[in-house]
Amino acid sequence: MWRRAATAALSLGAGAVAVAVASTEDPATTLKVCAHLPPRLLRDSVTAATIALDYKWSLLGLEPGTPAWQSAKHKTHLRSANRLQELCFRNGGIYIKLGQHIAQLEYVVPEEYVKTMRESMLKRCPVSSYEEVREVFAKDLGESPETFFAEFDPVPLASASLAQVHAARTHDGQKVAVKVQHDHLTDTSVVDIATVDLLVNALHYIFPMFDYRWLVDEVRESAPKELDFLNEAKNSEKCLNNFRRLSPHIASSIYVPKVYWNLSTSRILTMEFMDAKEVTDVRGIKEIGIHPVDVSNLVSKAFAEMIFKHGFVHCDPHAANMMIRPMPQDSRKFFGWKRPQLVLLDHGLYKELDYTTRISYASLWKALVFADAKAIKENSVKLGAGEDLHALFAGVLTMRPWQRVIDPSPDHLVLDRKTTDYSELQDYASLYFSEISELLRRLPRVILLMLKTNDCLRAVNHALVGGTSLESFMIIGRVSSEAVLDAKRMSSRSFLNRLMIWLDEVMLEARFFSLKLILFFMQLRNLLPG
Repeated sequence: MWRRAATAALSLGAGAVAVAVASTEDPATTLKVCAHLPPRLLRDSVTAATIALDYKWSLLGLEPGTPAWQSAKHKTHLRSANRLQELCFRNGGIYIKLGQHIAQLEYVVPEEYVKTMRESMLKRCPVSSYEEVREVFAKDLGESPETFFAEFDPVPLASASLAQVHAARTHDGQKVAVKVQHDHLTDTSVVDIATVDLLVNALHYIFPMFDYRWLVDEVRESAPKELDFLNEAKNSEKCLNNFRRLSPHIASSIYVPKVYWNLSTSRILTMEFMDAKEVTDVRGIKEIGIHPVDVSNLVSKAFAEMIFKHGFVHCDPHAANMMIRPMPQDSRKFFGWKRPQLVLLDHGLYKELDYTTRISYASLWKALVFADAKAIKENSVKLGAGEDLHALFAGVLTMRPWQRVIDPSPDHLVLDRKTTDYSELQDYASLYFSEISELLRRLPRVILLMLKTNDCLRAVNHALVGGTSLESFMIIGRVSSEAVLDAKRMSSRSFLNRLMIWLDEVMLEARFFSLKLILFFMQLRNLLPG
């Protein structure tokens, strides 16, 4: 078996090199870069073989589901996650992006992988030397950074998997942030994706239940877009225009940095410098007079509007990609707190939901918030989960077991990680791992990206308010319900249908009013001593 795998690896490697050289504008450089392919491919093959043998040997002879099997599986997951983490760091580039994807797929991949990747992938990204930065400028703009900027800090403010950001000042005195892509990434991405594909397919061949080929497909589709900074700039402007056009009631609370098009290329993006706090910097947010709960609610509103109304969704909303500042030129305060403005960064990864998918997804979330079992099943089936896995799909979306999902109590979806909820969910995910893998195989990739987006937002809310709140689910319920009503209005022509829609809207407002009263009394109870 391993002889066949080695032959396939060599064939794939040779093919990947040929494709990379043929598709680049600089064949000589690409050929030089691809000289690194053999050691990378060897590392991939060794890692895949080691992980596969570890699982085979460690679980050999153990009865699935027993305490001994669970313990052995946990330890093997942990060792394998560490091996995969080391592989990502050694290979860099697309591999780190893959690791970041894994870090944001809570309960979709084993917990040990998520925790291992989450603890490292956003903190140990590669840093390009200033000479490498100058080389990118020379290739893309023909001159060094000093030609285009009055000031350019050679030490980056931050570095990520694909690029790093430098502070600079234009010749007319404007402070800007300059995002510079790590050199050669465009050339090596084809090779990296091919080798990642080999790794994932090898693991799936040995363990059919570990089917994450969809993740490679997603990276293959998204990587070229994320590596094109002009595409990112266009996405940022489209995002802001969508809020102004489709969600004017909160448009002033959303901001994206201005793009300096004359100082931007596909590998260099010059933007307005933002003086703001990272979205999960609770202490810093309070210091500038903003309440963390208001930030949590604004984040929930912004992404609910994007998902259910715009159908054009920022799919990488981790903490480093969102910032908070007080609303500019707004002196109003509510109970002593300033109104927040959400600044969205890194617009490279967006997904578009077609009309049918968007409305089905909105209908599903409306049903989840109101514990409507029939509508949950109906819309889960529409989205591809199937009648047999609709309950599991609801559980993956909400992180709640089915009996809690259909519980009519107002706070049935609220998750508090300080209680036993978190450990129960870990057991739930482990118990239904094979079924979750099958669910992921069935769902459209755009819905898989919505799962990732949900996980990112859940992590942000956890940092801000210690879990998911009833208020955030009320926001999701309201926006998803509005989207469903808007769809009904568009398709209704008769007076009777419009009257029924109006009655639906009245009943919906009544339900939300009762939820607001419940929320008020819950908050009042929390303020009372004892």
